[in-house]
Amino acid sequence: MQLSSIPPHPILLVDDEPHTLASFDIALRSNGINNTIRCHDSREVEGILHSTEIEIILLDLMMPFVSGEEILSRVVESCPHIPVIIVTGVNELDTAVQCMKNGAFDYVLKPVEESRLIPSIRRALEIRRLRRENSRLASGFFSEKLTHPEVFKHIITRNSKMQAIFRYCEAVAEGQQPILITGETGVGKEFIAKALHELSNRKGPLVAVNVSGLDDQVFSDTLFGHVRGAFTGADRPRSGLAEKARGGTLFLDEIGDLKETTQIKLLRFLEEREYYPLGSDSPKSSDARVIVATHQNLDSLQEQEIFRKDLYYRLRTHWIQIPPLRERKEDIPLLLDHFLLQAAQEFNKRKPAYSEGLIGLLQEYHYPGNIRELRSLIFDAVSSHKSPLLSLQSFQAVMSGGGKKTTRIGRERRHSPVNSWASQLDAIPTIKDATSTLIEEALRRSGNNQRLAAIMLGITPQALNQRLKRQSPS
Repeated sequence: MQLSSIPPHPILLVDDEPHTLASFDIALRSNGINNTIRCHDSREVEGILHSTEIEIILLDLMMPFVSGEEILSRVVESCPHIPVIIVTGVNELDTAVQCMKNGAFDYVLKPVEESRLIPSIRRALEIRRLRRENSRLASGFFSEKLTHPEVFKHIITRNSKMQAIFRYCEAVAEGQQPILITGETGVGKEFIAKALHELSNRKGPLVAVNVSGLDDQVFSDTLFGHVRGAFTGADRPRSGLAEKARGGTLFLDEIGDLKETTQIKLLRFLEEREYYPLGSDSPKSSDARVIVATHQNLDSLQEQEIFRKDLYYRLRTHWIQIPPLRERKEDIPLLLDHFLLQAAQEFNKRKPAYSEGLIGLLQEYHYPGNIRELRSLIFDAVSSHKSPLLSLQSFQAVMSGGGKKTTRIGRERRHSPVNSWASQLDAIPTIKDATSTLIEEALRRSGNNQRLAAIMLGITPQALNQRLKRQSPS
């Protein structure tokens, strides 16, 4: 029986020494990796890449004809999706750092130990698998369980909770009862509201308004309109949004900010489907479906008697809670590719490639601004980038606490010493022990990728390397 190829596409081994290529091949096959191509002439690499789909590349640096650094540069520019692992006898920190900056996935020194090389290859293979899966999701995003998957095409996700939300939207969209959408700022509540309106098959329009900061009179005028002479300056009648949304959907964003007197008017409108324009004694009716959204915790507000309980329960007939981005980490690679393409189009640039460390860095961040914040970070990075490989500098500045935003580690606790992680310790460790523990944890989270671990710790890769040398037994 013919053995299956693992991985599905070959790993390209590039080294000018045939015996080294043979040893690599034996090491990979002994670990279940049997699909490889050996290349001892660096001039042939370009032709192989044009004729064969390559999974990853193991690349020596010091070779005649075409150097490994030159090949790395060409691969990053023309095939940025292929991870390149540098395997070399050049034991120079500057060279290693430069290779990582230029887009190498990892840097392994000769003589090679299997315990170092094989995990690196497996990480690279997993990255390729995830990227292929992401590509499939982008082209055929939703399962057949959704009746109208096209309605959700602007919501980039593969998260199971989000898929459940989509199915719930399809179930409740055609009803008349109000829908409450909750979730942190930037999670995409307005996209869910648009999807609900589209699913509802209503003939009227979707009319949206942010009610945050509106006092009672402005809210009433905005929603219900006024008659001529209702107040100073009202020299002509004006229709409100409730009338404009007739036969359609009325979307009220930031509903948690409404004052109590305004809440009463909204409740009356929901209960009776009638309203009074300012200055009028004659009621009007509207059959608009009402969808509301807020980033606030309405349970807490109604317990504090800030938000009316009767309105709260009326709005909660159908309730959609959108999870924050930190609970949807599997969506980050999809969102990264999506926003990179958008940003490249806006700034009239080619979509930049990025190193594998960027995904790990993005997945470690807390995102107080959720998807909207991620989009802003990516657009800012693309606006200033010039090389084929996207720089990590602007991302690192935010995620290491360089900006006003905080990282996931110690987020809200940073400003509350009483509740800090240190206050939970039975005994205070020494600075040396604490530093050693943090380094070990960063290396564990980064899969022993020292460059990514250094970013998490807010230090340079050189500084981390020096600390590791000081910690190792002499």
